Amino acid sequence: MKIRKAAVTDVDAIVAMLADDPLGATRERPGDPAYLEAFAVIDADPHQHLAVAEDESGEVVGTLQLTFTSGLSRLGMTRATIEAVRVRSDQRGNGLGARMIGWAVDEARARGCGVVQLTTDASRVDAHRFYERLGFTASHVGMKLTL
Repeated sequence: MKIRKAAVTDVDAIVAMLADDPLGATRERPGDPAYLEAFAVIDADPHQHLAVAEDESGEVVGTLQLTFTSGLSRLGMTRATIEAVRVRSDQRGNGLGARMIGWAVDEARARGCGVVQLTTDASRVDAHRFYERLGFTASHVGMKLTL
């Protein structure tokens, strides 16, 4: 497996993975040009790293987005936030997700981050167990305001 920065040619494969789950199926629209516009913004931002995992044949089989946030709290500590972690459905259960998270943690360390954080939907009980196995703790309560 190889993890690399996503290219515009990966957008369709990424969106397909985002849409291939019960929550994503209700909110994603594969083929919508909005994804290409969003990719351009992400790709231009040095604080964003949209990554894909490729199998031996070069097919995209996983994705995640890593965001680096500078702050004043905790003595100016930089945080890394992991978002939109997806593994292609035919690749789940083979350790790919754990390898991707390990890669993200290593990238955060390399950038001098003091914390890696993520949120996961409250309904994703299996995901909660997965992240806890990797050492993450449910230390905060996340809240959203839909605009």
